[in-house]
Amino acid sequence: MKIQKFEDLKVWQDARVFVNEIYRLTSNDKFKMDFGFKDQIQRESVSIMNNIAEGFERDNNKEFIK
Repeated sequence: MKIQKFEDLKVWQDARVFVNEIYRLTSNDKFKMDFGFKDQIQRESVSIMNNIAEGFERDNNKEFIK
């Protein structure tokens, strides 16, 4: 299977599952008391997907491997 877009990457797909799990976990009442932490952990989990996509789009294997 040829990878043509970042969504084809298994690591990006796994990161998306991770993000969904983070959002599910942080939707419980325990996190409502600390909105700052909830917001931060959600943003950081999305950042993982964004970094993978950005690395893929740069088309530079040396940088992407980092």
